[in-house]
Amino acid sequence: MEDRIKHLIEQALLEDGVNNDVTTDNLVSKERKQTGFFITKENGVLSGIEIAQKVFETIDPTLAFTVIKPSGSVVEAKEIIATIEGSAASILKGERLALNIMQRMSGIATTTNRFVKEVSGTNVLILDTRKTTPLFRVLEKKAVKDGGGTNHRYNLSDMVMIKDNHIEAVGGITQAVRLARSKVGLTLMIEVEVETKEQFLEALSTDVDVIMLDNMGNDLMRELVVLNQGRKKLEASGNMTLERVKSVAETGVDTISVGALTHSYKSLDISLRFKK
Repeated sequence: MEDRIKHLIEQALLEDGVNNDVTTDNLVSKERKQTGFFITKENGVLSGIEIAQKVFETIDPTLAFTVIKPSGSVVEAKEIIATIEGSAASILKGERLALNIMQRMSGIATTTNRFVKEVSGTNVLILDTRKTTPLFRVLEKKAVKDGGGTNHRYNLSDMVMIKDNHIEAVGGITQAVRLARSKVGLTLMIEVEVETKEQFLEALSTDVDVIMLDNMGNDLMRELVVLNQGRKKLEASGNMTLERVKSVAETGVDTISVGALTHSYKSLDISLRFKK
């Protein structure tokens, strides 16, 4: 993970042209020192502050970045979450990338936390999905955890996930599960997606670990929970909104996956202000 984050930061700084900042390089003396304050402008849950620190360390190791509120902290508007001291030019060059990362990660953490709070009092876990920004998954999934959520598979190699098109290509749920188990043995978990009661009953009779109840109504999911009798782990998925998630949790499923955590969040407003 550390290598992924290091590479991501390096590529993002390259994209931003940090070594040819024609504004800062022509206006700000290399000798000028400055103190800056990172300030929240709205309530939320922080994430990515240690990544922002790595951004500045990559640009200039002499910068002193002090974390006041660590990732996972609940914050209110106008709180100082970190300070930075050192070369004004170096701070200016890293400001935008550091804020981009913190704002987006904190937005995901805040959104996740709202979903987690909605299902409090149940044993249901809120899961993320692979619906992440390409190449930013490592950060976005970390933000989900900072918000109190649980990471589902990181990528395609983590578990066997048999979805509708896999089932169509192979010829059926039973065939797909049997073939997958014969290839992976007990080394990987197998999950299968079902959309109807008939598909669920077929999946229930296979050697699958998790059954995903995809785009189902609450009444049907409640019925399938009873039929399951605790034999398989049940994951609810599809059309999971903040308004609906509590009622889904109350059906008795084990987990709820929410794509909105990483594709429909609002970035948290955070700013950097220099000491006057």
